[in-house]
Formats: sequence, C-alpha cells, structure tokens
Amino acid sequence: MSRSLRGFLAEPHVATLTTLRPDGTPHVTAVRFTWDAGAALARVLTVATARKARNLTIVPHAALCQVAGFRWVTLEGAATVSADPRRVAEAARRYALRYGSPPPAPPGRVVIEIAVSRVMNLNT
Repeated sequence: MSRSLRGFLAEPHVATLTTLRPDGTPHVTAVRFTWDAGAALARVLTVATARKARNLTIVPHAALCQVAGFRWVTLEGAATVSADPRRVAEAARRYALRYGSPPPAPPGRVVIEIAVSRVMNLNT
C-alpha cells in the first residue's frame, strides 16, 4: 500500500459499507470507520440489531468505500461481528483518535471487523 493511500485512509472521511441482504440485494449505508494497516483490518462500530450487522451473519463479506472528490479507495474482505468488550473498546479507541471525539455508545454496541483481502483505489 502506497504512502499516499495510507495517508488517505488516515483522513477522517465517512465511507459507505456494503453488505448483502438475505434476498441478495445490496445494503449500502454511510459509516465512520478505522483502518489498522498492521492488521489489514477495517473496523465499524454499530449495534447488533442493525441491518448491516444482521446481514453479515448470513453473508460474512463486506466492502467499505471511502470517497473524497475524485479520490477513492475500496476495502473488501471477510467480515465478522463481535460483541467482545476488548474488541469494541479497541474500535472505540481508534475511532476517537481518527474522528477527534468518542463514538456513540448505545446499548448492544458491536464492532464489525473486515479482514481486508482486496484493495482498489484511484487517485490516492
């Protein structure tokens, strides 16, 4: 991954997360996320009852796309949903560093972890 792409992933943009509904149609939602280059892991905080989290229990694959003007990157890979307090806390810690404030902490909060196996990008 190039230095400019790593820099782009460090910028505090919103991204879209795409999962598949049970009927196979795409579910796309705006999310905030963090990127852990060392682990090749993207993290998204949500709640267990959210459609995106429920979709991943059926088809455990996701695509995350960050766009800023004519620059974009898509991160794809196997995705898991975890309620493990340590994993959720790590995601919240990274979120606060990236976005400059702590994330919401609703009841039932979980973390989606995407083990990134494919990266596509343009102008980064």
